[in-house]
Amino acid sequence: MRKLTDINQVDFEKENGLVPAIIQDLKTAKVLMLGYMNKEALEKTLHTGKVTFFSRSKQRLWTKGETSENYLQLKSVAVDCDSDSLLVLVEPKGPTCHTGSDTCWDEINVNNIQFLSYLTQVIKERKQLPTDESYVARLFSKGINKVAQKVGEEAVEVVIEAKDNDEKLFLNESADLLFHLMMLLEAKGYTLNEVVSILKERHDK
Repeated sequence: MRKLTDINQVDFEKENGLVPAIIQDLKTAKVLMLGYMNKEALEKTLHTGKVTFFSRSKQRLWTKGETSENYLQLKSVAVDCDSDSLLVLVEPKGPTCHTGSDTCWDEINVNNIQFLSYLTQVIKERKQLPTDESYVARLFSKGINKVAQKVGEEAVEVVIEAKDNDEKLFLNESADLLFHLMMLLEAKGYTLNEVVSILKERHDK
């Protein structure tokens, strides 16, 4: 992804000062809407952290959520290969569409599998930039053997809960196992995506 590092990377001259901006949820990868930005709208977006567009009908800047308070919290901006369109990753604060729908295509903004990719990145960041408050950082600091041991402990808990009929406990222990497995993969320099690729290869045979 070609991340925007300088506003001058964007060619605003091709389309009379405007570029299309595709808005995508960082966590679910759902495309939420399409808007247009001029240079001032992009500058305000980067400065405030709230996505701002140029309204072609009202001929002015407008910040998404300025009336509804359903803001689009900026996470990052990427520019395409021709420098004339933007991919804006956001965290939506409520429905995006003016109709009340999650997206302007009337979709439900849920993609739990994609969330694992986001969680993988969070684990990586907390390993690379540790803080005392982070459980992930503290466990990584104890070494790979401790991480591996934790995976084993959680696997045992899953087996124990599988023998009972408490759905909540079983699913929570399963979540703990998956989370710690993702940590172990990171400790070894791999990702869950590489494991999924192996499953896909097996399926395709």
